Amino acid sequence: MVSAGEIEFEQGFKMDEENDQSNRITTPIDNKDLVYELMGIIHIISSYAEFRRTQRKESRNLVRRMKLLLPLLEEIRDFQGKIPESGVHCLVKMKKAFHSAKKLLKTCHCGSKLYLALESEAVIRRFHSVYEKLSQTLDGMPYEELGISDEEKEQVELMIIQFKRSKKRIDTQDMELAMDLMVSLSSENDRNADSASIERLAKKLELHTVEDLKAEMISVNEVIKERRSHNAENTQRIVDLLDKLKKLAGMEETGPCDEPVMPKALEKSTSIAIPNEFLCPITLQIMADPVIISTGQTYERDSIQQWLDSNHHTCPKTGETLTHLSLAPNFALRNLIEEWCSKNNFQLPAKEAPTNPESPCAGSDEKLLSLIKDLSFSHLEVQRKAVTKIRMLSKENPEKRTLIANYGGIPPLVLLLSYPDSKIQEHAVTALLNLSIDESNKKLISRENAIPEIIEILQNGSVGAKENSAAALFSLSMLDENKVAIGSLNGIPPLIDLLKNGTIRGRKDAITALFNLCFNHANKSIAIQAGIVAPLLQLLEEKHLDMVDETLSILLILATHPEGRQVIGKLSFIETLVNLMKDGTPKNKECSVAVLFELSTYNSNLMLAALQYGVYEYLVEISKEGTDRGQRKAKSILQLMTKTEQIPY
Repeated sequence: MVSAGEIEFEQGFKMDEENDQSNRITTPIDNKDLVYELMGIIHIISSYAEFRRTQRKESRNLVRRMKLLLPLLEEIRDFQGKIPESGVHCLVKMKKAFHSAKKLLKTCHCGSKLYLALESEAVIRRFHSVYEKLSQTLDGMPYEELGISDEEKEQVELMIIQFKRSKKRIDTQDMELAMDLMVSLSSENDRNADSASIERLAKKLELHTVEDLKAEMISVNEVIKERRSHNAENTQRIVDLLDKLKKLAGMEETGPCDEPVMPKALEKSTSIAIPNEFLCPITLQIMADPVIISTGQTYERDSIQQWLDSNHHTCPKTGETLTHLSLAPNFALRNLIEEWCSKNNFQLPAKEAPTNPESPCAGSDEKLLSLIKDLSFSHLEVQRKAVTKIRMLSKENPEKRTLIANYGGIPPLVLLLSYPDSKIQEHAVTALLNLSIDESNKKLISRENAIPEIIEILQNGSVGAKENSAAALFSLSMLDENKVAIGSLNGIPPLIDLLKNGTIRGRKDAITALFNLCFNHANKSIAIQAGIVAPLLQLLEEKHLDMVDETLSILLILATHPEGRQVIGKLSFIETLVNLMKDGTPKNKECSVAVLFELSTYNSNLMLAALQYGVYEYLVEISKEGTDRGQRKAKSILQLMTKTEQIPY
């Protein structure tokens, strides 16, 4: 069934459309004004510079297609005669479609990134609805009576075909994003791969900087206000996920409905609207000492200096690499800020006294340097204490992760992986797992040739060390070159062994790592030959582990490989898929249908076997009431049955 969140999302759009169309044409109007309004909407949506990643492609396509309608509207605008009634009717329908498109594109332009990712199926249905409205409008336009040129008519005919194709398009699910959302939202069993999944999620959704997260907090609060108490469970998932992303970035946790922390100077002046250009992009506070960096962006001096001191060499706002680290005072902006403050009787926050070299921070850095030196000390107990402390420091403090790497902590940690002490091994591999959360550290760890040692611990280490080794391989495998390295260094067989024989946490870490590795084509073959399919099929039987969706996701990837289809395509597995379509959760059904479609596309006998197990009635039900992707896959299988004349009568 469609989720409550998706229903609510669509109902919200319908209400907005009704409000936008409250001025429906009931009295004579200037039809040329209507044309100008339509052209104005196209100019507005064209001004949206960027869209959320999860809907970026679809949004850009819609904007591009709507811009192609400008020549048609210009010809209607320049038409000298009276626009026929049928033409006015089409223009009114076009206005409705345009307002729907504008509302949708605005949401995809500045709405909550987490909300849009979690409700992506409902959003795609809104795009399909817009395409349907536009194609119906263009189909009925009286082109001859309006004197539209043959060239433009041909262009519109092509566009109608595009709109209809877009409506029928079956989009390819971002499997990595789906898995990361699945892992990140998992709450019943903590797993070591969480941080790596959350990090990749942050990167994919562009929620990895403090500025990104503060903007997302505002968007999420808007979602909470709009939803009120409706669909509280889905709203809580968004809030929980936001808290995890904030924790990853080292931000202070706030309540689920709290506004971003407001500077004290603003608390007394909440009625004053501070111009956005006066706010630092990092802190979102008014700037007292604005400076310009090499990309041309302006920041508060202390904030950007702290950013640079943490070994960042990119612009926080644009992500561009800095050509130099010099800071130039922005005198013009500072004068404007001071003038505005004077006019509005607003007092700038007092600058904190600079930290001196003897401050606790400096002392803390010296302690960290001392700990890193102790990693190479000849005394076992000294090494054990140092690596334990570094493991703890690297777990939840992004700044410490950067400092440990900058101070040369990674090479001695890698050396400790081969140390003949199980506790030291476990602490070292866990510390490297924590450090690998940062993208730059992944490369540093790989460069120190850590992967073979991590695989060795995965094979022969303690239970905890094996689990954390699997999580570390998952984190490192986010770099494509590491996927290849892990596969070629025989890292996949011990992951499969952990999948068979590990604890619940270990099996979850293993399946997440294997999922990531199998995106590499050569690794699929390695995994299949190493016997991955049998333990995956066993996991489908152990439903209490709550790993069915993750298991089916890997099986779907393996089914794209000829060897995988041969091993997976057994009658017993087809029966399992049919049973999941009958009794599973909506997500179970969606994944099962996707796997069956992939298998039966290449082997019609498997479809016949599924029919014998009663799949037809379940496919019909899923095609009507399943998730959006489940419906599309079910319809595709039913169409395949029709083509091959396998529909039961």
